[in-house]
Amino acid sequence: MEVRMPERRRGAALEKALLDAAWEELTANGYARFTMDAVGRRAGTSPPVLYRRWADRDELVRAAIAHVLEESRIDAPDTGSLREDVLTLMRTINATRVQLVTVMSVHLAGYYQETGTGPGDLLAGGHEPSGDVLFERAAARGEIDPDRLSDRIKALPFDLLRHEILTTYAPVPDHVLEEIVDTIFLPLLR
Repeated sequence: MEVRMPERRRGAALEKALLDAAWEELTANGYARFTMDAVGRRAGTSPPVLYRRWADRDELVRAAIAHVLEESRIDAPDTGSLREDVLTLMRTINATRVQLVTVMSVHLAGYYQETGTGPGDLLAGGHEPSGDVLFERAAARGEIDPDRLSDRIKALPFDLLRHEILTTYAPVPDHVLEEIVDTIFLPLLR
């Protein structure tokens, strides 16, 4: 019987494996128990391999979040109407990001307290980045007056979605998404 040695990971493959392991460790055990040793064990490597890339666990946490966000990037929908674009984007976030929102809000509370940061600092913005193009398209179609848009109004439906997710730690029912868009968000633009 031939014994095969596991293939040695290098470069981008190794970095992806390390960041995936870091994310798995965060989701399984939270920030309080997140250590370089635990990530190394989960990735099947040693802590020095991690320290060559990230100076400390906080730097690794930030890199893992950026990695997950990049891997789960959401393209901006183009349905032909702002209502449907916003609903489609919210439905996609609702279907794919409940775990991410939960981890970033609950599991990383200790991180925010220790570093003096918040989820917006890790996300590099207050709303889904692909959301801006939705408003640009709607303005170009003449659906909305761009002068009525503030960053807070653009972020509102996504902030309310995040609030709903954090209230239940579960996907939000579709009728609630429609209510957010139809009775709260769109009336602000008219």
